[in-house]
Amino acid sequence: MLDRQITDRIRVLVVLSRPAVAVLFALYVALGLAQAGHAEDRLLLAGCLIPVMAFLLCSVCVNDLSDRAIDQVNLPGDRNRPLVTAAAGSRELVVTAVVSATVALGSAFVLGPRPGLLMLAALAVSAGYSLRPIRLADRGAVAALALPACYVALPYLLALTAARSAVHPRDLLMLFGLYTGFIGRILLKDFRDVRGDALFGKRTFLVRHGRRATCLFSACGWTIGTCVILAATPRRTPALVCSYLLCLALALVILRILAGEVGHRREEALITGAAAIGRGMLILQLAHLAMSQAGWGALAYSTVMGALLALTLVQAAGMLRHGPTTGLTIASLREGATASPGGVASDRRASHIVRRGT
Repeated sequence: MLDRQITDRIRVLVVLSRPAVAVLFALYVALGLAQAGHAEDRLLLAGCLIPVMAFLLCSVCVNDLSDRAIDQVNLPGDRNRPLVTAAAGSRELVVTAVVSATVALGSAFVLGPRPGLLMLAALAVSAGYSLRPIRLADRGAVAALALPACYVALPYLLALTAARSAVHPRDLLMLFGLYTGFIGRILLKDFRDVRGDALFGKRTFLVRHGRRATCLFSACGWTIGTCVILAATPRRTPALVCSYLLCLALALVILRILAGEVGHRREEALITGAAAIGRGMLILQLAHLAMSQAGWGALAYSTVMGALLALTLVQAAGMLRHGPTTGLTIASLREGATASPGGVASDRRASHIVRRGT
């Protein structure tokens, strides 16, 4: 019985860590180290991952607590939301958030004063994003600009400043490219949550401006981010440039399709396909920096870059065809059986908002 309880608690922590988001955090940490010239420093990588992952766990707990009512509408039965499924209680998430924040702040200061101060600022932004009276999550475009400060700037700058004290203009240019590209991708998350966001008055960019404007703004973020990253990349090669431009072209095609009227399942597949392309571009950038610093030969370099590009395209194609492997549960049978006419009207209202904006 005790073993079962321990296993359940570990499973809840894994779910709260949001594995897909954790992979992104790890990629940005690795990119920060690679930008600082420490792409192969595994000990420093591990040291940077501890505070970053603790920060992620704290942020998720705080966000889930503040968005509980919205998640019950957007994600009923979703096992990635322990509060919604009652796999964990509010008190448990509060304790987890406090402990995680303490670990994040303490381990960041172990790396140095600059990483520690960055973590302190990131925790403040994360709290302001989810908690009232500030609650940036309800402020549309402001939320889309603030969230990347935690998702991109923190792991990248924490790793960079842990590796070396000086921050060069090229480092900031790379950060701007990563930041802008992430804004283009994070806007697409609002499609999944539009129903609850509209019902609870959460004025996301999608709710405020509609489907076409959101896809256009996202396309601008993808394009500007890609160009800036390439401009900031040292020793860029034709293989990297061609790979990035191909990925960008595919992402823009996906956004063009998403801007039209598509069903929910097709919409979900398009968004996950775009996410796969975004992750692939980060991996390509990391591989380029690591191989360039290690002095790989042209043939080996081109082979690896080609393989990573092919893997990205295959994964994106699979997502576009089949959607995510663990699709979200929109409504359980129990909820569907007790659905009220008001719920149907709310769905129609949300759909109208997505199509035309407000």
